[in-house]
Amino acid sequence: MSSKVDQYILKFPQETQEILQKVQQLIKDTAPGAIETIAYGMPAYKTNGKPLVYFAGYKTHLGFYATPSGHEAFAEDLAKFKQGKGSVQFPLDQNIPFDLIKRMVAFRVEENKGQD
Repeated sequence: MSSKVDQYILKFPQETQEILQKVQQLIKDTAPGAIETIAYGMPAYKTNGKPLVYFAGYKTHLGFYATPSGHEAFAEDLAKFKQGKGSVQFPLDQNIPFDLIKRMVAFRVEENKGQD
């Protein structure tokens, strides 16, 4: 049976689906045991009962949301991308920085552990 996140991903064109599935798997691998759900209309993950990260597909970019602290910690790496407070846009017509996303997820996992 597919999850709500799997159903969300299936709404996108094939190339975008592949990117979203890779981000989904990367989060699951980096944050084993994270709770996967839909929040604010997008895939959302929680650890230790607290928000971890969110991601969303758009026509021209992948939105990634690692809370303001997650973005502040990687400000230099994210500088070349369009950003908002706690959000970044990775253009779909460029290489998606999966390694950077993985490092951000790992950072947020550790951050959530320390907030008990």
